[in-house]
Amino acid sequence: MTLEEVLIDVWRQTLTENTSTVRIGKETFPVLNTAKRRLKQIDFEFEDRQLRGLEQNPDTKSRWAKMAREGKKVMQFLENGRYVAVVVYGRIKSYG
Repeated sequence: MTLEEVLIDVWRQTLTENTSTVRIGKETFPVLNTAKRRLKQIDFEFEDRQLRGLEQNPDTKSRWAKMAREGKKVMQFLENGRYVAVVVYGRIKSYG
């Protein structure tokens, strides 16, 4: 699988199927909720990269937050504290 395919799969399992764990290949990773906003969060590894998927906070001012307020399933992905991609509608937009 490519990184893009993995990110879309993590989004699907977490936000559309509402699983408590995400399976990537033979590994599973728990889906947690953030302390304050109770947003879904998952930390996982892919090809020696440490990644985090984070459900979009609808209370910010971004266009992604607007989509989340409208009921769309939006997940941001971070690596080393930097946003690397966002998935919405099962489509990915990579940053940089």
